[in-house]
Amino acid sequence: MSNTPRQQLRARLKSGPLLVAPGIYDALGARIVEQAGFDAVYMTGNGVSASLLGKPDVGLVDLTLFTQHAHRAAACVSIPLICDADTGYGNAVNVRHTVREYEAAGVAAIHIEDQVAPKRCGHLPGSRPVIELAEAAKKIEAAVAARTDPDFIIIARTDSAAGHGLDDAIKRVQTFRKAGADVLFVELKTSPTILEDMKRITSSVDGPCLVNIDGGGKLGELSAAEIEQLGFRIAIFPGLARNSAVFAIREAVNVLKRDGNTKAVSARMVTMKEYNEVLQLGDVEAWEKQYLK
Repeated sequence: MSNTPRQQLRARLKSGPLLVAPGIYDALGARIVEQAGFDAVYMTGNGVSASLLGKPDVGLVDLTLFTQHAHRAAACVSIPLICDADTGYGNAVNVRHTVREYEAAGVAAIHIEDQVAPKRCGHLPGSRPVIELAEAAKKIEAAVAARTDPDFIIIARTDSAAGHGLDDAIKRVQTFRKAGADVLFVELKTSPTILEDMKRITSSVDGPCLVNIDGGGKLGELSAAEIEQLGFRIAIFPGLARNSAVFAIREAVNVLKRDGNTKAVSARMVTMKEYNEVLQLGDVEAWEKQYLK
């Protein structure tokens, strides 16, 4: 196995099974994903916006907020952390700074999209206006030129399919690949033809492709093996942690409000022992025994 998380991720783009990256929004979630045996983890901008601001993903999280948050998650795991970098937080000049900040945070890969700023989450209602292809391609070219670690991975995302059709989206990612993008990402919405659309994407480009599994319908029902058969190399599941957390927390607080205690849901909560095991308290205690006198 390669040494650094970035090298691990770059190697997996070339060989091995589909890389499944469950979505998280904080360091605790990253720990849980690694302990479950996954080889990568994904930090969702939607989840970070909800966690840090209690707001929807409509471009309110800035570069500093995200990279500081990502640094804490990357520091507590040894697997690659893939991050949402929205539109690169500006033009090609901003993109250079964005890449350097994510690199410094210990992140293994980022995806940059071609939406008009301020962006909106791809799974909110409506289509997404996109910038001109020439400008979008230059931003990807700038991102590639800005990295100081050649193993840092640039993922180029387009949101043009919803408003301009799949042909336009494919043309865009083909252009992004020529601009130097390592991985290509077409944001798709659930439709009756989504499986055919996915196959068209992977068969139309010469680089590894990423798919966002964050919706229902046929897309949400696909297994990892089926996604791999469609030609994809990475599958991210952005909603996994945030949707699970909202469900569980809301249920627990409603029980507390109703009953005055949490007895009715206690069997579905982790114990303090299990919680401390997730946080690896034992490592801290072993360190204390060795060095505290």
